[in-house]
Amino acid sequence: MRVAKYYNNRDVRLKEIPIPQIGPNEILVKVIASGICGSDVLEWYRMKKAPLVLGHEIAGEIAKVGDNVRRFNVGDRVFVSHHVPCNKCHYCLNGHHTACETLHTTNFDPGGFSEYIRVPQINVELGTYRLPDSLSYEDATFIEPLACVIRGQRLAHVGSGDTVLILGSGVAGLLHVLLAKSRNTKRIIATDVSEYRLKAATQFGADLTLNSRDLTPSLVRDSNEGRLVDKIVVCTGAVSAVSQAFESIDRGGTILFFAVPPPGTDVRVPMVDFWRNEITLVTSYGAGPSDLEESLSMLGSNKIIPHKMITHKLGLSDIGSGFRLVASAGESLKVVIEPQR
Repeated sequence: MRVAKYYNNRDVRLKEIPIPQIGPNEILVKVIASGICGSDVLEWYRMKKAPLVLGHEIAGEIAKVGDNVRRFNVGDRVFVSHHVPCNKCHYCLNGHHTACETLHTTNFDPGGFSEYIRVPQINVELGTYRLPDSLSYEDATFIEPLACVIRGQRLAHVGSGDTVLILGSGVAGLLHVLLAKSRNTKRIIATDVSEYRLKAATQFGADLTLNSRDLTPSLVRDSNEGRLVDKIVVCTGAVSAVSQAFESIDRGGTILFFAVPPPGTDVRVPMVDFWRNEITLVTSYGAGPSDLEESLSMLGSNKIIPHKMITHKLGLSDIGSGFRLVASAGESLKVVIEPQR
């Protein structure tokens, strides 16, 4: 079968390897659609493990089931979570599933940018979900990224009446816009340096878009009835966005770091000001089981409709172009790879 092996953002090579053999408690999934995630092009995050086959936003059809598998059948349409928690450890029992050691050691084989994946037993039992008939394979590639967004906004308590500032309007930022809109927030402000992405933010429900270069506390106040904002979601690793978040948060507000600067980057926190004003800093990483289930429900019921974010659908042989599109952050949003063509 064909796989795409990642070396760096400009070097993704098509290789031939054998189709994985499954064990009695495993399944083989034929990958129909696999999204390129923004984290896939973070070289500081990916190159330390390269070369490898990436791809974790997948949807496909079960091609084989192991002799002991009873819950699934050949032909079932499924989403498979690449990382699954144990649901038994201290962290899982206290709601921190993405801090679970098991979650960080599980994955399917070899990766979603391939024609087939072998799904290990733990992923079969705890991370495989049937797709509703209403959800296409390509739209199912949003299950995992939307689940990450759901987790982040839950931890930051984004809700009705909040004014939300979203720094960075890539796919993650746009999903935050859609989800915040569904939570009946009072006002959504989105920023980016790209006019293309700012137009997309307006399309998906932002009440106001601002070029990141122009963002100042006075501009935020002018656009929000004289106040700074209640909740901020940082969706870019730019250090300047961190500073803007610190300057734009209102008293009693919460800043969610959905994305972070590269390792080794020091950030100065105005701790006395934050202490005086009861500012909360929150981080979120990945998605847990309940987040995935909520995401699947929202997408399956059309409560969240991200389909128009898909700007490119490419075959596996064109995946190099897909990585360059995502890495350049130009006029593209969601790039979906279809390994079967």
